[in-house]
Amino acid sequence: MNTQPPTPRKLRVATVSLAGCFGCHMSFLDIDERLFELIEHIEFDRSPLTDIKTVGPCDIGLVEGGLCNAENVEVLRAFRDQCRVLVAVGACAISGGLPALRNHLDVGEMLQAVYGTVPNDPELPLPLNRVLPIHEVVQIDYALPGCPPPADAFWQFLQDLMAGREPQLKKGLIRYD
Repeated sequence: MNTQPPTPRKLRVATVSLAGCFGCHMSFLDIDERLFELIEHIEFDRSPLTDIKTVGPCDIGLVEGGLCNAENVEVLRAFRDQCRVLVAVGACAISGGLPALRNHLDVGEMLQAVYGTVPNDPELPLPLNRVLPIHEVVQIDYALPGCPPPADAFWQFLQDLMAGREPQLKKGLIRYD
């Protein structure tokens, strides 16, 4: 007779980077050796960390970056459909961040100035008129602020989610300096 308790199911976590700098993923990796502890409790689905390009059903989805083109919107919607809990990570996902600095410019004029002509290639995603935060397109469950959020904030946030607790965000994550 087996007297050992059953091994708890690992949570499936997926990450995606849209219009941003990839700094949030780098900050996530800055949890360093705690990654070994984390993988005892989770398994990664789609993520640059796994090189898996499509997302399957997941418990937690972490999105960094805003939406600057039609492909970003398509990827985000598909990602949302597969994630039970969706987290906007960092300033770009939450408010558009630095990429949104182009929002006061005309996209056609900007492309003309940069490329000398407006690119017309079906392989290029159609740019949006303005960079959008992800909550303007899909419902988010949580926002983890920062540019990028510090590694310790990632760690605590994930610990809270894995334990079924409401994540407690420190007030110092949002500051203007």
